[in-house]
Amino acid sequence: MTTLKFNHSLTQIQGLLFAFAMKLNNNNREDANDLYQETVMRAFASMERFEEGTNFKAWTSTIMRNCFINEYRKRRTRNQVEQPLEDNSEVAVKQAVRNDAGTIIMMKELRIMLNNMSAANRIPFELHFNGFGYLEIAEQLDIPLGTVKSRIFFARKKLQNIVQGHYGHQAMFA
Repeated sequence: MTTLKFNHSLTQIQGLLFAFAMKLNNNNREDANDLYQETVMRAFASMERFEEGTNFKAWTSTIMRNCFINEYRKRRTRNQVEQPLEDNSEVAVKQAVRNDAGTIIMMKELRIMLNNMSAANRIPFELHFNGFGYLEIAEQLDIPLGTVKSRIFFARKKLQNIVQGHYGHQAMFA
């Protein structure tokens, strides 16, 4: 196969090869691009082994699959070999200093904001925040399930509006 024919054939299936690379790399664009480039390089290096009349797409796809498998095996082996002999993570954790002051202050302010809400919305919201399911809250408070859902929704929206009013649009809540 001549270089001109190779380039023409490769250009025709470039999109398909890149899509296959994306699929192999779980839609990671960087890894897919690396795999695509490695495949093109290897295919170009072994261009003289390609037999005219056979399926070029299948040939390059096989090269890509083999490149992917080889790289996967290298990474897996590398991860096993590069593990430290001793686990020094405890030393790092003991030496690290964590400053939770901002979080603590914000949580106190959130608690004050939450306490300013009506009990009808605040109580279901707090129960849900503490891990209770909608049905459990409805049974515990003896109110309909739909009422529990709407009260939690309205409490969340009200808290979100209060926080955005207090902190500005920097605070993002879902």
